[in-house]
Amino acid sequence: MTSASDDLPPIDAEIVPSPDVTPTVAAPSIEDVTGYTESGVPTFDFVRDKIEHRTATADGGQVLAETGTAAAELDEAMAKRDEAAKSKLDEIRRSMGL
Repeated sequence: MTSASDDLPPIDAEIVPSPDVTPTVAAPSIEDVTGYTESGVPTFDFVRDKIEHRTATADGGQVLAETGTAAAELDEAMAKRDEAAKSKLDEIRRSMGL
Protein backbone atom coordinates (compact mmCIF):
# COMPACT_ATOMS: atom_id res chain seq x y z
CA MET A 1 0.00 0.00 0.00
CA THR A 2 1.47 3.22 -1.06
CA SER A 3 -0.05 6.57 -0.40
CA ALA A 4 0.30 9.86 -2.17
CA SER A 5 2.79 11.14 0.42
CA ASP A 6 5.16 8.21 -0.26
CA ASP A 7 5.49 9.26 -3.89
CA LEU A 8 6.87 12.73 -3.10
CA PRO A 9 10.64 13.21 -3.29
CA PRO A 10 12.44 13.82 0.02
CA ILE A 11 13.28 17.39 0.94
CA ASP A 12 16.91 18.11 1.77
CA ALA A 13 17.55 19.90 5.03
CA GLU A 14 20.05 22.67 5.23
CA ILE A 15 22.74 22.81 7.90
CA VAL A 16 22.39 25.80 10.17
CA PRO A 17 25.56 26.83 11.96
CA SER A 18 25.13 27.01 15.72
CA PRO A 19 26.06 30.30 17.35
CA ASP A 20 29.03 30.32 19.68
CA VAL A 21 27.47 30.37 23.13
CA THR A 22 30.42 30.63 25.44
CA PRO A 23 29.43 31.78 28.92
CA THR A 24 31.38 34.75 30.10
CA VAL A 25 33.10 34.25 33.41
CA ALA A 26 34.08 37.29 35.39
CA ALA A 27 36.42 37.21 38.33
CA PRO A 28 34.88 38.43 41.59
CA SER A 29 35.68 41.99 42.53
CA ILE A 30 37.79 42.97 45.52
CA GLU A 31 34.62 44.03 47.33
CA ASP A 32 33.04 40.60 46.79
CA VAL A 33 36.07 38.78 48.15
CA THR A 34 37.10 40.97 51.08
CA GLY A 35 34.01 42.97 51.98
CA TYR A 36 36.02 46.20 51.64
CA THR A 37 36.48 48.62 48.79
CA GLU A 38 39.92 49.34 47.37
CA SER A 39 40.14 52.40 49.61
CA GLY A 40 39.50 50.30 52.72
CA VAL A 41 35.84 51.20 53.36
CA PRO A 42 33.61 48.25 54.35
CA THR A 43 30.78 47.48 51.97
CA PHE A 44 27.15 47.64 53.05
CA ASP A 45 26.74 43.87 52.64
CA PHE A 46 29.78 43.23 54.83
CA VAL A 47 28.48 45.50 57.61
CA ARG A 48 24.97 44.04 57.38
CA ASP A 49 26.32 40.46 57.61
CA LYS A 50 28.48 41.38 60.58
CA ILE A 51 25.50 42.93 62.42
CA GLU A 52 23.30 39.92 61.63
CA HIS A 53 26.02 37.57 62.91
CA ARG A 54 26.36 39.48 66.18
CA THR A 55 22.57 39.57 66.63
CA ALA A 56 22.28 35.83 66.00
CA THR A 57 25.10 35.13 68.44
CA ALA A 58 23.44 37.26 71.13
CA ASP A 59 20.07 35.59 70.55
CA GLY A 60 21.67 32.15 70.77
CA GLY A 61 23.46 33.07 73.98
CA GLN A 62 20.22 34.27 75.52
CA VAL A 63 18.43 31.04 74.59
CA LEU A 64 21.23 28.96 76.08
CA ALA A 65 21.23 31.04 79.25
CA GLU A 66 17.48 30.56 79.67
CA THR A 67 17.70 26.80 79.24
CA GLY A 68 20.80 26.52 81.42
CA THR A 69 18.90 26.01 84.70
CA ALA A 70 16.54 23.48 83.13
CA ALA A 71 19.48 21.61 81.65
CA ALA A 72 21.30 21.61 85.00
CA GLU A 73 18.22 20.21 86.76
CA LEU A 74 17.90 17.53 84.10
CA ASP A 75 21.57 16.61 84.50
CA GLU A 76 21.10 16.25 88.26
CA ALA A 77 18.03 14.04 87.81
CA MET A 78 19.92 11.84 85.32
CA ALA A 79 22.87 11.51 87.72
CA LYS A 80 20.54 10.47 90.57
CA ARG A 81 18.82 7.92 88.34
CA ASP A 82 22.16 6.50 87.19
CA GLU A 83 23.36 6.24 90.80
CA ALA A 84 20.14 4.47 91.82
CA ALA A 85 20.49 2.04 88.92
CA LYS A 86 24.10 1.32 89.85
CA SER A 87 23.23 0.66 93.49
CA LYS A 88 20.33 -1.64 92.47
CA LEU A 89 22.63 -3.57 90.15
CA ASP A 90 25.21 -3.93 92.95
CA GLU A 91 22.45 -5.19 95.29
CA ILE A 92 21.34 -7.79 92.74
CA ARG A 93 24.93 -8.95 92.24
CA ARG A 94 25.44 -9.30 96.01
CA SER A 95 22.23 -11.32 96.37
CA MET A 96 23.40 -13.66 93.60
CA GLY A 97 26.81 -14.05 95.20
CA LEU A 98 28.73 -12.49 92.32
